[in-house]
Amino acid sequence: MSGSDAYVDWDFAKATGRRLAAPGPRVSRDEAASVVASLRAAAVAAHEPIARTTGLSSPGDAPPALVVDRGGWVDANVDSMRSLMAAVIEKVTEGGRSGSPGVVTAVGGKVAGGEAGALLAFLSSKVLGQYDLAPEGTPRLLLVAPNIVQVERDLGVDPEDFRRWVAMHEETHRVQFTAVPWLREHLLERSRSLTTDLAPTPEELSARLQDLGRRLPEAFRSGSQGLGEVFLTARQREEVGRLTAVMSLLEGHADVMMDEVGPQVIPTVEDIRRRFQGRRNGVSGLEKVLRRLLGMEAKLRQYRDGARFVRGVVADVGLEGFNAVWTSPQTLPTPDEVLTPRAWVERVHGRAPIGSSAGPAPVAGP
Repeated sequence: MSGSDAYVDWDFAKATGRRLAAPGPRVSRDEAASVVASLRAAAVAAHEPIARTTGLSSPGDAPPALVVDRGGWVDANVDSMRSLMAAVIEKVTEGGRSGSPGVVTAVGGKVAGGEAGALLAFLSSKVLGQYDLAPEGTPRLLLVAPNIVQVERDLGVDPEDFRRWVAMHEETHRVQFTAVPWLREHLLERSRSLTTDLAPTPEELSARLQDLGRRLPEAFRSGSQGLGEVFLTARQREEVGRLTAVMSLLEGHADVMMDEVGPQVIPTVEDIRRRFQGRRNGVSGLEKVLRRLLGMEAKLRQYRDGARFVRGVVADVGLEGFNAVWTSPQTLPTPDEVLTPRAWVERVHGRAPIGSSAGPAPVAGP
């Protein structure tokens, strides 16, 4: 083994994730086949409504949605993690200059792989769908069948409508990345750069661990972005903020579009949104603590802040004006603009927003 494979046993990560993933809801073989067929059909049916609602045009040669179980979701995300973490591991291990990996390294690889697998096993029951950017493979829309079935049962909503609704959200992500050719590589490059920058060198590791013990209580505060943020410098926090702003845009846009499709396509959409939002807000106890530590609370803020940004910009300059956000990396919103949509309008459209007398601001990168 060489590179990151010498320090993280990714196959063991997959095996661990599959073994630890919680069992899904009970369904018969016929029910399972029906659910898979229904989700595939929902993904196909989402193409036209989302193209119409977003005003974006994407190539029609994308691979069909892949319906997976929790283990399949773990496998896909281990592959992505493996690619994104390669440079991080190179930095942390200083390129392996201490010699060839031996028994101790191999044992450590099992431990690291097991930890990665355990984390993904926990997350595998939380995700309904995902547009997998597949850094070294073919991007593809994933729908996690057992989780969708579990949530539709928990909420007591119409199953077919709920599956269409979830498919609309994920189809919006597919359109974002296929209609905007530069976006995938931009996001991957920023993610690689940031994760590598955040990783400590061997010389920094001891001080970082001491700092973690001192600052751990910050991770439990309501404003924390998660456990990782307790390590960040001011500059790194700024970079995280920039990446978070992009993620807020993507998630908020998908949330708005899945609702904007409307009852003519999903008759019970308003009831689904009301119940689903109640579920998002209803987590308590140990899971709430875990969500905060893992940054999942911050993820929920991305949906909320991003949706507010999208609605604010569309109300001001219309859908066509909003779609200027996809022009280039320089037209993506900054962290401040996500919270103040009219500031984005002023910068990108070169005019004062409605109700303001301020002059135009120069275009600047996010």
